[in-house]
Parts: sequence; C-alpha cells; structure tokens
Amino acid sequence: MSLRRRFADLDVFWERHANPKSGWSRLLATPLILLAVYLRSKRILALALGWTVVNPVLFPRVDREIDRPSIMTRGVDAERAWLRGDLDPGAWERLNGLSAAPFAYALYAASRRRPVRAAVAGAVSMALKLAFVFGIARRDARRLDAARDD
Repeated sequence: MSLRRRFADLDVFWERHANPKSGWSRLLATPLILLAVYLRSKRILALALGWTVVNPVLFPRVDREIDRPSIMTRGVDAERAWLRGDLDPGAWERLNGLSAAPFAYALYAASRRRPVRAAVAGAVSMALKLAFVFGIARRDARRLDAARDD
C-alpha cells in the first residue's frame, strides 16, 4: 500500500480536517509564513508551521447526518478521495501544482522585503489552491451522484 493511500486512510486526520473551521482557518498559514519571512521571525514561523501541523486535528469531527456538508468539507472529502485514487481531478490537478510557483515567489519577495509583491503572489497562490479544492469538490459531487444513479 502506498504512503499516499495510507495517509488518505487516517480517519483521525481527515474527519477532523473536514470541519470547515479547519479548512478556512488553515488559510491563515500562508500569510503567517510570509509575515515570518518578511520580519525574519523564527517565533512567527514556528507558530505558522505549528498551526499547519496541529490544525487538521484541532477541530471536532463533522457530523454529516446533522449538518449539510459545507463547500470546504466537500473539498476536503474530495482531496481525500483523490489521494485514495477514487477521484481523478483532471485539469484541476494542474492548479494545485501551479499554486507552488506564486507561493515560492511570495517567499522570495517577503525575504527581499517587498510586501506588496509578497502579498499579491501569496493571494494568487491561495486563490489557485482554493480553485483546486472547490473544483475537485464539484467533480467529486458529480462522481458520487453518478455512483448513486447506478
């Protein structure tokens, strides 16, 4: 079994990360990392990286029987299906890879103390990542609907 598949099977991680509070608050990591690089603050960087690690298991599990899953919950569920090999993200997968380039530039701009460039590149990176998550959420919804119809 692949490492990717084993990670996708960690219920304790995914069931808590599917909480929309986890997904939305995790977005804070990018600006915090950029701020840490800009200020050259090891303390802020440790906080941002710690938040990235702890965030997915910090929130309670989503009760899908009570609440209609939010777009963020559906996106996290789709990411898990993708890692399991149950979902082919198609062209949406490119956005996930493309988000790395503006993030790398944002880190460079922050290190050179160019805050506007860092902020714009960081925002572009975050927008590409969100587009990926929401795109595969829609794709996964179609896959699940087709499976129910069969």
